[in-house]
Amino acid sequence: MMQRLDRFFSITAQGSSLRRELIAGITTFLAMAYITVVNPAMLSETGMDFGAVFVATCLAAAVGTLIVGLHANYPIGMAPGMGQNAFFTYGVVLGMGVSWQSALGAVFVSGLIFLALSVLPVREWLINAIPRSLKLGISAGVGFFLGIIALSKGGIVVDDPATLVGLGSLREPQAALLLAGFAIIAALSYRNVMGAVMIGLLSVAAVGWVTGIAEFHGLASPPPSIAPVFLQMDFEHLLEWSMVTVVVTLLLVDVFDTAGTLVGVATRAKMLDEQGRLPRLGKALLADSSATAAGAALGTSSTTSYIESAAGVEAGGRTGLAATVTAALFLLCLFGAPLAQSIPAYAAGAALLFVACLMARSLADMNWDDITETTPALVTAIAMPLTYSIADGIGLGFICYAAIKLLAGRIRECPAAVLVVAAVFGLKFALL
Repeated sequence: MMQRLDRFFSITAQGSSLRRELIAGITTFLAMAYITVVNPAMLSETGMDFGAVFVATCLAAAVGTLIVGLHANYPIGMAPGMGQNAFFTYGVVLGMGVSWQSALGAVFVSGLIFLALSVLPVREWLINAIPRSLKLGISAGVGFFLGIIALSKGGIVVDDPATLVGLGSLREPQAALLLAGFAIIAALSYRNVMGAVMIGLLSVAAVGWVTGIAEFHGLASPPPSIAPVFLQMDFEHLLEWSMVTVVVTLLLVDVFDTAGTLVGVATRAKMLDEQGRLPRLGKALLADSSATAAGAALGTSSTTSYIESAAGVEAGGRTGLAATVTAALFLLCLFGAPLAQSIPAYAAGAALLFVACLMARSLADMNWDDITETTPALVTAIAMPLTYSIADGIGLGFICYAAIKLLAGRIRECPAAVLVVAAVFGLKFALL
């Protein structure tokens, strides 16, 4: 069996071992496990059944991670993405008044389009055509958006009729525990403690259980039914203009997030070829897009590659066997629904705030000497939290990029893909 695994995953050829791959798979799971709590908590705000979304989250993560492990042979974990689930919940369903069934339909269609792009040469054109500065701005903007959501969950940021937003009462226990959980997670991450996010999240949740602030429902039980969300996609309104922009936004965020994660993790694992390209990129993108469509059918927001996979790479993971181990652990998570439902909003907010800070770091990689590149990216990043919409932030950023390049006499530097996306969002803002 060990020889068969070695041949199938090319473990020895990649300079790894069975033990390293097992440890790497466990490490990646511990770094990602918070999504089994945060994702159903967020999507349940749309009216979706918490237990059913929990099962859908675990299954989507297991299926997506298994596909990327077996098909692309990468040590990459996949799960419903942070940012995509925020857009799904706060941008589409709560922000636009779209039903969660229609939002799932948009996710499914975006996955199918991504799947088509993954088997066509256009995939490299799309990924490479969007300026790096806008990609970095999108990543940071999603982080800022998650940050304001996280702070609002603990009552730290509140509505203020005079100033739009204001500071809540830090004397409330939920606010104090959210900040304490965030500090624990950041400190443990600095010390390279495995599973830092889950440790911090569970620590402050336990304080809530003991003091009565939060209710503890138990550790384990048979998995809840997935029926309330399984195959509940609604495609009736997809041809409406507003939904077209939703599909475009879902597609853009998924494509860029996937490409950035794959390149980032592969770079840390020293898996790029002599030209700096990612081997088996097509297979990896195919796995990601298939997982998005499958996740929507199961009943969750877009599934994507996780940068937390870098933790498994640091532990020695180099092949798809690590991803296969991670997938198996997500299946075991199916029996932990009571524990997931016991996690209070402030504890999930601590994890969200930490992820937000990690995503915002992308701004450091921009070329700050070129104002025609940095200003549109910053507009993208700033507009997302202030408009409470990832889609509108992306749209404003692309429009600013095209307009600034045109007025600066550098329109030739503006890729056709940017002009197309800017035109789509320009029509949306003009007509809606």
